Amino acid sequence: MNTLNKYAQAAGMTDEAWQRHANPWSVWTRFAAIPLMIAAIWSREWIGWWALGPVGLVVVWLAVNPHVFPAIEQPRSWSARGIYGERLWLRDRSLVTGDHRNVQRLLIGVGSAGFALLVWGLVALDPWPTVFGATLITVGQLWRIDRLGQLYLASRDSAGKHETAPAHRSGSETA
Repeated sequence: MNTLNKYAQAAGMTDEAWQRHANPWSVWTRFAAIPLMIAAIWSREWIGWWALGPVGLVVVWLAVNPHVFPAIEQPRSWSARGIYGERLWLRDRSLVTGDHRNVQRLLIGVGSAGFALLVWGLVALDPWPTVFGATLITVGQLWRIDRLGQLYLASRDSAGKHETAPAHRSGSETA
């Protein structure tokens, strides 16, 4: 079992939790937590150690978020398809092949660079690396959700047609 699967299991990501996490409210309120976490960490400048309170609240929200919204059994929204695709990807990494795998690797790089800039900006209390890092993280995550939604649709379409072809699109349809 790889690290991401262990994390998902430790976070209580059961089948029902994945269906709840696929709710667009879950996805978009997790994105809304990014500026809230930045503000909570930045608040150390004004309230000192009391900043751990707001940071803790955001962490608790991120932990309970995938479990609190109504379950989505038929993913119709863009975000729900992306979460269902993430679930497929975690279960079977071989579903992501060719150009999809290359884009996933690129997105890991974009997210890592964004995280490094975000940390640097928050440590230095410098707005530019903070905002740019948060932007890279957000763009990377949105693109990742989009790619995983495509994986879900391709997998669903392949299963519906009873084909044995791999669940990915041709190179001309990627990016």
